[in-house]
Amino acid sequence: MHIAETNIKKENDNYKHIQELINEPDISIKLEVIRQVGDITKLLIKSVFEDEIRSKAGERYDRKNDKRINRWGSNPGSVRIGQERVKIRVPRIRDEETEKEVPLESYNYLKEAEPDEENLLKGIIHGLSMKDYHEVVRQFEEGYGLSRSSVSNYFKEQSAQRVEAFFTRDLSAHEFVALFIDGKYLAGQQILIVLGITSEGNKIVLGFAQATTENSTCIKELFSEIIQRGFKYEHGILCVVDGSKGLKKAIEDTFGDYAVIKRCAWHKRENMISYLPDSLKKEYKKKFDRAYVMTDFTESHNSFIDLSNELAKVNISASRSILEGLDELLTLHKLNLIEDFGRSFSTSNIIESLNSQISTRLRNVKNWKNSDMRYRWVATALLEIEPNLKKVANSQKLSILQETIHSEIQKLIKSNKYSGIS
Repeated sequence: MHIAETNIKKENDNYKHIQELINEPDISIKLEVIRQVGDITKLLIKSVFEDEIRSKAGERYDRKNDKRINRWGSNPGSVRIGQERVKIRVPRIRDEETEKEVPLESYNYLKEAEPDEENLLKGIIHGLSMKDYHEVVRQFEEGYGLSRSSVSNYFKEQSAQRVEAFFTRDLSAHEFVALFIDGKYLAGQQILIVLGITSEGNKIVLGFAQATTENSTCIKELFSEIIQRGFKYEHGILCVVDGSKGLKKAIEDTFGDYAVIKRCAWHKRENMISYLPDSLKKEYKKKFDRAYVMTDFTESHNSFIDLSNELAKVNISASRSILEGLDELLTLHKLNLIEDFGRSFSTSNIIESLNSQISTRLRNVKNWKNSDMRYRWVATALLEIEPNLKKVANSQKLSILQETIHSEIQKLIKSNKYSGIS
């Protein structure tokens, strides 16, 4: 019999059995079938698996079986039956010649009816960023027969798994040369984000935490968490920050002499001009930039001193803002790294760009219900963004930065040791 004819016959037989059940006069039989439908379905699935395995690997415990495919234990799995995800054991079979597992076609068939996790997560995030959330939901409703609430629950389930995956990522395989730390606001609550730069120039989001401000306690806890997951800093780490006192204290308390702090030039300049009238802002922006682009530490330092003295006649607060943390502003100059790495490490633009991408994806979330929702959405967005982040500029020369930072911290440790500082 032709395959198509066989399938038609099966469909007719199935319809016939269903009609017989519908026409069954005894209501107790119908109720019992309804009550047992979950178990019946699981038995049917188990039976389908066994039929496929028998056809490929022969009967169980058949010692005369000469087939190259053998039974090979089982794994936990799941399939979606209606609106429910049902846990099942999925038998495994293995090709002894290739020494590889042979996937069960019947299991793959059952999984095909489910929405693809990656596509659903990406679809919803994309739909939000494009103000087209309802269209994405509609597509999943039509494509998989899911209700709107089911799509929402499915996203909640999968995004919760993303949070777990994000905060359990092992960091020990990476060698980091720099950290960028910054915060972004979501509905009045700040999300502090730590972005790491590896020795190959790759950008990896190490962690994030919800906080009201950039206070040192919260940031230290965040640092402690990433250290527990394998983050190593004993070779030295460059920390690019916006100038927050709480952030600086957390870095010093956590990493001690192993951290070299670099103040963001953009934030320093913006802080300076915030004290000035609009008529003077453009002029002093240019003067700030001219002093910063000088590659010699002494020349740049003296230029900023001159600029501070000049500003003292205009606005004392602006003048003082330049002097505060000036050595940290010129960290790259002092280490003779400004020419090679000024583009990547002079400002916090790298993490600001990341924050901007998060905002693009989540800008249309209007009702942030609770902290759990914030963590789920932020983790999902970060894990989608991260693979597309470009390497830092001049990444092929990062070994120079790494060795320079290492030499600097060794001098600092030695200096503190001889001066009696512990």
